[in-house]
Amino acid sequence: MAQLILLLALLVLLWALLIRPQRSRQRQQQELLTSIEPGDEILTVGGIYGIVQEIDEEDDLIVEVADAVHVRIARRAVAGVVKPDVDEDEEEGNEADEGGEAAEADEPDDHADEPAEGADEPVGVDRVNDSEDFVRDDDPESPAALERR
Repeated sequence: MAQLILLLALLVLLWALLIRPQRSRQRQQQELLTSIEPGDEILTVGGIYGIVQEIDEEDDLIVEVADAVHVRIARRAVAGVVKPDVDEDEEEGNEADEGGEAAEADEPDDHADEPAEGADEPVGVDRVNDSEDFVRDDDPESPAALERR
């Protein structure tokens, strides 16, 4: 009797940890696929980004991957819908804000050319070479490393 209870408990645990979350992911993916409309930016399972132009009669998607380059893909080949960048949303919000914060964002930053507090280097120093030197000599006791201190 105890073995039967243990077996049932393991089956319930298996269902709760593996089967139920998988069904939930499948349901979410199916909802995503059915909600795709023309104008959505998508990512295919092959890693190709594109914008849905139309949905044909066979329920395939006509996707524009570059200017005047359209490909037909199966709906099930969509890995996800790409959400617009936050920057684009902020720009749209700033355009709606007449004056306010949009005007402040357009003003040049007077302190952009000043070095950070406690910085030893003058403004405009090319730091690419410093990082390349650091990558080349990883010995902390090398002359180049001691100069950086």
